[in-house]
Amino acid sequence: MRVLVTGGAGYIGSHTLIELMAQGHAVCVLDNYKNATPAVLQRVRALSNGTMTDYAGDVRDGAMLDKVMTTFKPDAVVHFAGLKAVGESAEKPLDYYDVNVGGTLAVLQAMDRAGCRRIIFSSSATVYGEPVYLPYDEDHPTRPTSVYGQTKLAAEHILTGWTKANPDAAAVILRYFNPVGAHHSARIGEDPRDTPNNLMPFIAQVAIGKRDALTIFGDDYDTPDGTGLRDYIHVVDLARAHVAALDYAARTNGAGIFNIGTGQSYSVRDMVSAFSRACGRDIAVKVASRRAGDIAAMQADASRARHAMGWTATHTLEDMTASTWAWQSANPNGYQTETDTSKITP
Repeated sequence: MRVLVTGGAGYIGSHTLIELMAQGHAVCVLDNYKNATPAVLQRVRALSNGTMTDYAGDVRDGAMLDKVMTTFKPDAVVHFAGLKAVGESAEKPLDYYDVNVGGTLAVLQAMDRAGCRRIIFSSSATVYGEPVYLPYDEDHPTRPTSVYGQTKLAAEHILTGWTKANPDAAAVILRYFNPVGAHHSARIGEDPRDTPNNLMPFIAQVAIGKRDALTIFGDDYDTPDGTGLRDYIHVVDLARAHVAALDYAARTNGAGIFNIGTGQSYSVRDMVSAFSRACGRDIAVKVASRRAGDIAAMQADASRARHAMGWTATHTLEDMTASTWAWQSANPNGYQTETDTSKITP
């Protein structure tokens, strides 16, 4: 299958490229490199024998999307491109609606013009909001507490409406829990710009000596150790979920929503302890007040993905922390130390 991957140079996108090409799919990347670098694709190419083309451009640019659609002629789109920081979304709500909702609209409009009828969408478990019950299943009420979650839910509604208006179309919506870890090669991994917004890269930067201590935002939640509980999933498992979703979309019309998690939750302090074991050193921490938009606990019921798509997570907590440390220790400055010689099509 020919697959257009928006935001393909990002953390999850780059891992998904490798898994798609390993299954024989031809891929094309569209990325504006605001939160990524072309050097990522250089490394992906070195790790895969598959076929990949790439374009530098923004998903809100209809003319660019038309160019890519006309030239590459995708059978399906995997739509990662978007903004993803919960805290930042409260500070820049218009940016988040513009990129996450406007970008999704632009992609679907371009797909309509090109006659492409299959899309896999990168959503988030933040659409659920405060849990009415745990683990979350896909029928749990959706009441996001952050602007980020609200934009993801709005995009989900657009995708669902698109499939209803186009009975021959398929939209597979993947609600991620908390992606962590890195490729086993330690050649690609999470490389946040500026201060990390996610827990694992921050811990890794403390371990490597780039930061003095991890700030734990709230230790007074109603959880066993007072810190937030999250369902963490290895990024390679998440990437493989997209391959399974693509196979599912090829044989099924309509909109399908799937949780992508492990069903196991760990606290912030659990993650600190596990990472300390992986790197062989103590991780300094300090406690601050809770962040707006954070909740006490999240945990996935991913049984629907197992039954419908034949997907399940296989990586352990130890896999997550060990692969993150291997990536961070081999690339203390992320991709910044590598000269970019990859060819990017304007």
